[in-house]
Amino acid sequence: MTLRKKTVSGLSWTFAQQFGVQLVSLGVTIILTRILLPSEFGLIAMLGLFIAVGNSLLDSGLSSSLIRSQDLTQTDYSTVFFFNLAGGIAIYGLVFLIAPYVALYYNQPLLAPILRIYALDFIMNAFFSVQNARLTKEMNFKLQMKIQIPAVLIGGVLGVFLASLGYGVWSLVWMTLFQSFLSTVMHWVYSGWVPDFIFSRSSFKKHFHFGYKMTLTGLVDVIYKNIYILIIGKNYSAALLGFYARADSISQLPIANISAVINKVTYPLFASIADDDIKLKMVYKKLMQQVLFWNAPILILLAVVANPLFNFLLTEKWLPAVPYFQVLCLAGIMYPLHSYNLNILKVKGRSDLILRLEFIKKGLCVIGIFCVIPFGIYGLLYFQLMFNFAGYYINSLYSGKLIGYPLKEQILDISPILATAVFAGIFCYLTDAICMQPLRLPDMIRIVIDSLLFFLVYMGSSIALKLAAIHEFKQLILKR
Repeated sequence: MTLRKKTVSGLSWTFAQQFGVQLVSLGVTIILTRILLPSEFGLIAMLGLFIAVGNSLLDSGLSSSLIRSQDLTQTDYSTVFFFNLAGGIAIYGLVFLIAPYVALYYNQPLLAPILRIYALDFIMNAFFSVQNARLTKEMNFKLQMKIQIPAVLIGGVLGVFLASLGYGVWSLVWMTLFQSFLSTVMHWVYSGWVPDFIFSRSSFKKHFHFGYKMTLTGLVDVIYKNIYILIIGKNYSAALLGFYARADSISQLPIANISAVINKVTYPLFASIADDDIKLKMVYKKLMQQVLFWNAPILILLAVVANPLFNFLLTEKWLPAVPYFQVLCLAGIMYPLHSYNLNILKVKGRSDLILRLEFIKKGLCVIGIFCVIPFGIYGLLYFQLMFNFAGYYINSLYSGKLIGYPLKEQILDISPILATAVFAGIFCYLTDAICMQPLRLPDMIRIVIDSLLFFLVYMGSSIALKLAAIHEFKQLILKR
């Protein structure tokens, strides 16, 4: 299979997997938000940092090492599997012990038993992390889709059923655990791999040498991502945190999914051409433009239609989350390019540079966060918006040097896309405010009209300006 066909196939199945899972999750979330209270979602959000840190520690970056390494043996896979399993058990034990202190920090006694049950997810995830890494390395995203969508769907049905019976926040806990259990079972049944009872010290050292730097990088990243929740949860009510968390989770539907797709496909893809800088730059440039060409307009459109969207999907009780959602959408425009940039450093074996960059970026960010705390939640939100663009600048500066693609050249390549998306957003926002709001049209009608108008303006402007991304999309997708 040619590189282009492999890219198209990988992107197609990964998009199908990622967005299929998220469409199911969105449907479940819409139902649950109509049943549960914002404060109940806020309680789960308070656990976000501890769950994210545990997941980051879970395999010490060894799965990333498996994906990038060549000529792997059963010994390599089995060694990583048993290390992950031992790590999952150890992390669960640690979380079990600190659960009362987490509840004390937030002054929410119910958090202790919730965290002790919720953290069982670490052990279940450890049981299938290697199988999932093997499927990613093989770019078998079709099978990953067939595993994940049923797990999310069946788990979601259980969550809605328990919520309707009055289980409250516990319906979210048991839903997550059941989804992980089903995913574990199906990975073992369908992946075609089981471990041998082998643990090689030499194999472990080889993968750990690369992986521990990725783990430290991941830890810095998850702490940064969750520091907002840590601060909001401590200083404000569980309900306000619930509004923020729901705004963040919905804005993350396009952001996180596009990031996950790009990261999952480009990592093994870049690894296969890591020694050819000319080809690497060409592929990098084309995919970067495609990522932004689709991500930017989706997020800007969501910010424009936020009010009728929340009112229609989640009901009036969630409208206080709308302004948070709008800022978070704009903050996420450049985010998928962050992980995309870091994949260049990964395939070049520069996990040390990734770690250094993360410490610099997140150190500056934490200082900035504490400086804007006096300005309240909006100070935190606007700082997040500003820093996401600064983070892209830092990442691109270094990844570009490795493949001969200077930052200035990258900015020139993406600026027309950003300008076109912003123009379409402003035009659509003004049209909605002047024409549709005074008519008091139903929310669904406003969403449909705004969306059609936005994409007519965006695509029309893109074609008129002859943006390179349009041409590359035709070459990459349409001309098979």
